Amino acid sequence: MGFSRATLGFTGLFFMAGAILLIFLTLLGGVRNSNPLNQIYFLEADTGNIPGAASTSRWTFWNLCGVTNGRSDCGETHVDFPFDPPSHRNFNTTENIPHQFVGSKHYFLMSRFMFPFIIIGLFFAVCSFFTGMLAMCTRIASYLSGFLAWIGLTFQVITTCLMTAVFVQGRHAFKSNGQDAHLGVKAFAFMWTASVCQFLSCLMYCLGGAVGRKDTSGGYSGRKERRRGFFSSQRSNSVKSQKKEGTSFA
Repeated sequence: MGFSRATLGFTGLFFMAGAILLIFLTLLGGVRNSNPLNQIYFLEADTGNIPGAASTSRWTFWNLCGVTNGRSDCGETHVDFPFDPPSHRNFNTTENIPHQFVGSKHYFLMSRFMFPFIIIGLFFAVCSFFTGMLAMCTRIASYLSGFLAWIGLTFQVITTCLMTAVFVQGRHAFKSNGQDAHLGVKAFAFMWTASVCQFLSCLMYCLGGAVGRKDTSGGYSGRKERRRGFFSSQRSNSVKSQKKEGTSFA
């Protein structure tokens, strides 16, 4: 039994809502020192031997946070906070900083590009969510929602790949310097899951548009065939009656 356009549209809307929620949680990680936002971060590293740094530091979209009782203790927020340990934005020193970070703009640029890309992707995801409410009713809205979801997915995947690349490399750099470091499981799980949800949403919207088109064309063809059959049977009966009348007259 095939799925209706309404079912596929609602399923796409559900997946898109889940993706938006996960993206917002990751984006707002570190904004406030309250659960669950103080448990969402990209990288945690042992920085106790770095002058002026906390014993353990965590990086988010907004700040560099210390850790208290296993939870982030973040101060002032800064939009598009970079991952650049030796710079004045992070530790403002090169002492005990892994050599991979010193004199390199690689980590700074990759981490800075994450923020605009996630904002652009989130914008198209939200637009797709609102048009998705109409995708349950019309074929055009299904295709439009699928198109918007595809654009949002593109930027979401770019952001997630940048995040994975820069912070995995950062973790290896800290570990090679004898400093323990590990990735933030929640942030990575949220971002990759959101990417999958957006892909499924895009797929559901497009299938909803295709199903609507097939149903419409099928219904039209069916009605056309029924009309043709009805008039054909009428014409056949008329011919038969004329033949009978002609025979009886003869």
